[in-house]
Amino acid sequence: MNRQQLIYITAAVTAVFLLFFFGRRSPNKKDNHSDHEHSAQAMPPAAAQSTDFESLLSIAKKQLTASQLKKITGWENSVVRGDVKNQQVHVYHQLAEFWKDSAKNFVPYAKYLAEAAKLEKSEKNLTFAAHLFLSELQTTEEQPLKVWMAKEAKELFEIALKLNPDNDSTKVGLGSTYFFGAADNEPPMKGIGLIREVLVKNPNDVFANYMLGVGALTSGQWSKATERFEKVVQIQPENLEAILRLADAYEQSGDKANAKKWYQQFLQTVKALEAKKKFKSNPEMLNQIEQRIKEL
Repeated sequence: MNRQQLIYITAAVTAVFLLFFFGRRSPNKKDNHSDHEHSAQAMPPAAAQSTDFESLLSIAKKQLTASQLKKITGWENSVVRGDVKNQQVHVYHQLAEFWKDSAKNFVPYAKYLAEAAKLEKSEKNLTFAAHLFLSELQTTEEQPLKVWMAKEAKELFEIALKLNPDNDSTKVGLGSTYFFGAADNEPPMKGIGLIREVLVKNPNDVFANYMLGVGALTSGQWSKATERFEKVVQIQPENLEAILRLADAYEQSGDKANAKKWYQQFLQTVKALEAKKKFKSNPEMLNQIEQRIKEL
């Protein structure tokens, strides 16, 4: 199984991962990440090299029909007078829903959701949008697009943290953006420090342990990654993404026996979750995992 296949499988279980950590944070049921888990793929390759929203939006609009383009242009130009702020929030939500449901394109969807949250000054909506970016960027291979998403998430987390400085999940989310290039002139250790600050208070904080594992995996520190992911699985035995990350970390470290063990555990957990109607697997995903187990 190559890296692209692993990214595909990781994307397929992201919806379950969000349910473990952020299921109760979403502004409404329509914003469930499972509705757009593959929507970033709607962006053509050229978008991967863009580093600003206007360029990304321009590329995305080229994929629309004439009637779709006319509709969103009307919304974009509709705020002219009166209660401008509330009108703009409404338009942003209209645009977000369009890009999610009709165009199925993650970048404009998340961006407009984020812009609405900034105007609303809602901690709940700010963190929801931030977590959308943070989750999606982890299944994005293109570095410029990954960095852009990380910076978007960082800004949202920072605003939310000003509203509620005691929100540990927000601190972990903000710290995690540093792993993906969100901080231009700040040391990466600052992000790790924010996450460790949470772990000092609560060593069993699942999100903090998970994201330190992701950070370690990103930097090739396999033993630290496996330690963190094993901690997560101890606390949440059905956390599919942690199990998959753990198997990957062991495989990358050269420990084929443990990699095989955790890939098998992944399949067993999928079956258990399906029996409980908590997860619907993709046959291709399971086939890839089974093939990888045979190869190890």
